[in-house]
Amino acid sequence: MKPNPIKAILGGVVGTVVLTMMTLKVAPMILGRPMDIPAMISGMMGGPLALGWAAHILLGVAVFPLTYVFVVFRFLPGVPALRGALWGVALWVAVEVTVMPTAGNGFFSSTNGGPKAVLVALMGHVVYGALLGAIAGKAEPEPYPAH
Repeated sequence: MKPNPIKAILGGVVGTVVLTMMTLKVAPMILGRPMDIPAMISGMMGGPLALGWAAHILLGVAVFPLTYVFVVFRFLPGVPALRGALWGVALWVAVEVTVMPTAGNGFFSSTNGGPKAVLVALMGHVVYGALLGAIAGKAEPEPYPAH
């Protein structure tokens, strides 16, 4: 059993919007500057800002929610919002260990914001995941194939 993939995509839309608003509007209150994810992605890819936005949206709306539904959900404990929040923590760790060093920000953002940036990113990913999980909901029975 798994959550409904369409609901998960809707959760990805809501989560991506909220995460993006947090990085652009809340982060400046803590860090003194926004955390512009699309700009960082486009810089890593060596392309225009539109490419960074496209990648950010594709990952947040489709790739991460569908990975949650088809791969990760069954391994996580708790109610849907907790499962999603744990997925958000896993995404955050992956970002801080792989993406941030690749983007030139160091391991766990050590060269660009340090602990404050890490905590802002953690908050954003937990909120993203909790929204994704809550909206995707509980596992639904798999339909039996027609004979």
